Amino acid sequence: MPAIINNIADALHLQSQTRAFDSKVTVIFVLGGPGAGKGTQCARLVEDFGFCHLSAGDLLRAEQHREGSEYGQLIQTCIKEGSIVPMEVTVKLLENAMKVALQEQRSGDGWTDGQGRFLIDGFPRKLDQAEKFEHDVGKATAVLFFSTTEEVMLERLLERGKTSGREDDNVESIKKRFNTYKEQSMPVIENYEKLGKVIEIDSSFSIEKVHQQTKSAVANLLS
Repeated sequence: MPAIINNIADALHLQSQTRAFDSKVTVIFVLGGPGAGKGTQCARLVEDFGFCHLSAGDLLRAEQHREGSEYGQLIQTCIKEGSIVPMEVTVKLLENAMKVALQEQRSGDGWTDGQGRFLIDGFPRKLDQAEKFEHDVGKATAVLFFSTTEEVMLERLLERGKTSGREDDNVESIKKRFNTYKEQSMPVIENYEKLGKVIEIDSSFSIEKVHQQTKSAVANLLS
């Protein structure tokens, strides 16, 4: 296992013959605490700009139940404990999903001549995940960071838990996820901020107000 690169700025200079996608592919990481509204806003951006929305969490949850998966039990344990799944698993699932989307030969802006537009939701959650993705898969164009308070996120998650059926939408798991986010995910945002790639949106407001701010920011990025 290569040593973890502590600064993404260093990782961005790495060259790899095995990188899966070139600069024609637009990748926007979508980050924020649990319950910050990432998935809701991603769904809106798909309609606005024709993105392919990939949720790292959804891919992992699907994989844990896939018959014959060698990672299923490991993923299940990590999700239950609020810990982070090994990066090799997550990065590979994302790369495979991106390849499938590009093979579909979608139409519309951003999907011609080998191009593609991807929103990657809830990833990277650690610095080494960011480095692994940028080295093996492709470079991030930008980071959408949805920020709000823990009180707002807790209220949203507990409400969602009434109908989501997700085993991690309970107070004990949520508190673990908050701690993991603060300790391991915030440094990712801080590093990309140093690179001038972070677009921060206050997601404390209504879905519609947050959407309008996000849509405007992404339109400027793609123009």
